[in-house]
Amino acid sequence: MGEKKKLCVGFIGNPNCGKTTLFNAYTGANLKVANWPGVTVERVEGRMTYKDWEIKLIDLPGTYSLTSYTMEEKVSRRCILSDEVDVIVDVVDASALERSLYLTLQLIELGKPVVVALNMMDIVEKRGMEIDLHRLPEMLGVPAIPVVARKRRGLDVLMHAVIHHRDFEEKTPLIHHHPSRTGHIHGHHEEFVMVYSDEIEDKLDLAEQALAETYPAMFQTDTQGPGSVQQVLSNFRGLRMKKRWYALKTLEGDEEVQEEYPVACPQLQGKTWEKEIINQKYDFIQEIVEEILVGKANKEEKTDKIDRWLTHRIWGFPIFLGIMALVFILTFTLGDWLKGYMEILVEALTGAATQGLSSVGVSGWLISLVTDGIIAGVGGILTFLPNIFILFLALAFLEDSGYMARVAYVMDGIMGKLGLSGRAFIPMILGFGCTVPAIMASRALENQRDRFKTMLVTPFMSCSARLPIYVLFSQMFFGKYALLAAYSMYVLGLAVAIFVVFVLHMIDRKDTAYDLLIELPEYKSPSAHTVFIYVWEKVKDYLTKAGTTIFLASLAMWVILNFGPGGYITDIGDSFGAILGRTLVPVFAPLGLGYWQIVVALIAGISAKEVVVSSCTILFGVQNATSTAGMSALAGMLGGQGFTMLNAYCLMVFCLLYVPCIATLATIKRESGSWKWTLGSALFQLAVAWVAAFAIFQIGSLL
Repeated sequence: MGEKKKLCVGFIGNPNCGKTTLFNAYTGANLKVANWPGVTVERVEGRMTYKDWEIKLIDLPGTYSLTSYTMEEKVSRRCILSDEVDVIVDVVDASALERSLYLTLQLIELGKPVVVALNMMDIVEKRGMEIDLHRLPEMLGVPAIPVVARKRRGLDVLMHAVIHHRDFEEKTPLIHHHPSRTGHIHGHHEEFVMVYSDEIEDKLDLAEQALAETYPAMFQTDTQGPGSVQQVLSNFRGLRMKKRWYALKTLEGDEEVQEEYPVACPQLQGKTWEKEIINQKYDFIQEIVEEILVGKANKEEKTDKIDRWLTHRIWGFPIFLGIMALVFILTFTLGDWLKGYMEILVEALTGAATQGLSSVGVSGWLISLVTDGIIAGVGGILTFLPNIFILFLALAFLEDSGYMARVAYVMDGIMGKLGLSGRAFIPMILGFGCTVPAIMASRALENQRDRFKTMLVTPFMSCSARLPIYVLFSQMFFGKYALLAAYSMYVLGLAVAIFVVFVLHMIDRKDTAYDLLIELPEYKSPSAHTVFIYVWEKVKDYLTKAGTTIFLASLAMWVILNFGPGGYITDIGDSFGAILGRTLVPVFAPLGLGYWQIVVALIAGISAKEVVVSSCTILFGVQNATSTAGMSALAGMLGGQGFTMLNAYCLMVFCLLYVPCIATLATIKRESGSWKWTLGSALFQLAVAWVAAFAIFQIGSLL
């Protein structure tokens, strides 16, 4: 059997068009798929075989055009322009052709093999519409294959078209019904899909001539000898397409092209033609849609009706807060009911371990290590697994339904007053799940200063790791108001983030607000498969953290609490942990947190926020602290030391705002490329936490 032939295929399209779903269907990868933009923040590769071909697939970040502004758009553009990609699969949302075809026209203008994947055809059918699949290839000059990625329909036909179209010599004949223009040397309507006005075509001719004269090695030959410079567009289908694409970018004032291939042509100076080129592309798109879309629905769609309320200028934000409140009601009520069974399991495991180790004569310190260190620490965290599960299940439904994109749209007005676009709110919303991917999602912002500001405030959002802290201390000290106390942390984190951005905007008046360009996708019933992948990945991460970071932190905590300067000790007050905690008590006392055990727990929480709970369990020597009896015992110990409802609230506020976990700090370092910025942001967050907790405690004490 011969060696398989190789091919590289790039998947590109608008955000939320189904690229990642299609990629998953071909490769089997369980990448996160959500019904809102900004999920794929860097290119992802996978492999598959098709007949006698070995195919590398590249899932690229969503982009609306090949004019790059954000980091993710630049990643997509550079990959598509490189020699690496042999065939471009343009994944188009068939239910939103007007928006999707703009990128399609730009890709066709590159001159590389392009295959259009008309995704979400099931939505088109549900709306009672049809797409003329014969006329569309005539107008675009490339294959157009209907697919439904979620249901794995049309996958074989699409890949067959990719293989067949990989190295075509002649384009599919273009059949346009509008008259050809005759004022140019070339018969443009026979050569190109997109033909512009006479004025722009004249400018393109001038730009092509200037490029050919200025860079003859690049634009005056189709062949490149062994010793010639390899250009990123060397595999284009001929010199003609190459020159035209660069000429278009020259007229548009594209920064990268102007920097790499500047031309001195007086007739092209003083004006960019980007707006005219865009408008004429959309005029042609309208012509395409009118010809190929049959039975377009005239009635108002369900999405528009719902959006009248959910994206309302006044009611949109209160509705968002109400939806999040409902999420946390479910997290507490249903989660706590399930948590009770986990507590029974941990309690039984503790009893069995104690009895089993004692029966075989194991020494007391080892029994303490296993029961008070490992089981109490890790087990205490695992009891919150039902709450975490319910939280992520609710967030997965909101994401896959299409609602989360609306939140960014609703917040655009508020963020605009702070010098940011509503797009900056997407990483902040992601922060409700986990801060690490939220920090990575800041790549979707166009301006580096905006990215840094967003990375600075995103850790203020309540990630799922803080939920066990809220559940434990709110239930111990707030009784029937526990849910309200915990929910206030999410609102407070959002408020602090917005306030910090406002202060930064007041300091730096050079900030520029950007108009928000974001897709508001069709509402749809969440996919069970997508929701399962999302929730399973989060639960798996939580269990992995419990088995690694929290396990090691629990062991370390047991060691520093059972050893002191004189070696192994029986009085925890003589331990290294107690010495460290008492040293720092004066710093935390003004916050109502002047207890050495609390101080040590907060320090341990930098490894992972859940460790604050497991550390308290070990520090106060309470087994199964998350059970009703355990919480009562722990509350009694704290209350005996003067720890009240106010102290508990200040502790929750401090845990909300202070230094993020080590994984988040490492991500900030990677995204910013600066240790100085990373350490500076950590100190800033610590200062904000101290000031906020101080203010609440001092004002609360007076009241």
